Amino acid sequence: MASLMTNAAAMTALQTLSATNSFFEEVQNRISTGYRVSTAEDNAAYWSIAMTMRSDNLALSAVEDALGLGAATLDTVYAAMESTVDIVDEIKAKLVVVTEPGVDRAKIQEEIDAPQDNLRSIADSAVFNNENWLSVDSSDASYNATKEVVGSFSLNSGVITIEKIQIDITETELYDDADQSGILDKAQVNGNAVATIDISALTDSAADLALLEGMVTDVDDALAEIMDAATALGAAKSRVKLKNEFVSALTGALDRGIGQLVDADMNEESTHLQALQVQQQLGIQALSIANSSSQNILSLFQ
Repeated sequence: MASLMTNAAAMTALQTLSATNSFFEEVQNRISTGYRVSTAEDNAAYWSIAMTMRSDNLALSAVEDALGLGAATLDTVYAAMESTVDIVDEIKAKLVVVTEPGVDRAKIQEEIDAPQDNLRSIADSAVFNNENWLSVDSSDASYNATKEVVGSFSLNSGVITIEKIQIDITETELYDDADQSGILDKAQVNGNAVATIDISALTDSAADLALLEGMVTDVDDALAEIMDAATALGAAKSRVKLKNEFVSALTGALDRGIGQLVDADMNEESTHLQALQVQQQLGIQALSIANSSSQNILSLFQ
């Protein structure tokens, strides 16, 4: 039946075109945002999971930054400790030389003074982020012998856990201005401290030669402590590095997981877009044809 008031074909064509336009807008939104799930309306479950994972990733990013800061601090301290080993080795070598009779010990002391000054300068300069683990004052109210570096973050059943790597700097302190308990300013077994050794007044007497031998022993003991401290710092550096690598890998895994949930497949969306463009054009043509049927009714009255 040909009806002037109701054009069923046009209504059907319009509904089809409207549906096509709606799908077309969805695909365009996915292409413009890069997400197939950009709001909870798109997929509430996936959106909720993705938002939780993004929150965890932000926390992990903060952990990664903290680990980087801790690693930089450890690098600074470790570099200073390595330099200290070389200088103490130099002092030890000069002391071995002066155990021989007839050596001008006052002159050699002048050569020892410079390394001693360098040791203090290196310890005082080993500062990063206002932290110095080599030159301290344990009587200071802000002093804390235990330093912490953030190691990891986890969220399990709503419970947040932050792991911290603890480092006891009493093992690394070279100078302690409060009580001279640092490796270099404390008296070793024979009563000598590397920082204050002075051989300028010693003679070739048996007693003085015995004192010199004691100095060599004490410097050697201090050197062993410094190497132990360097070993501890090296182990901490390795631990922080491994944690940093793990956090970085975990962050990447979370990013990939979020992508699997919410990212749009651009190859697929491009194919959909092209198909919808064709459907849109055909829908417009179908609507145009359906609307022209009303004009055909006029021919019945001509």
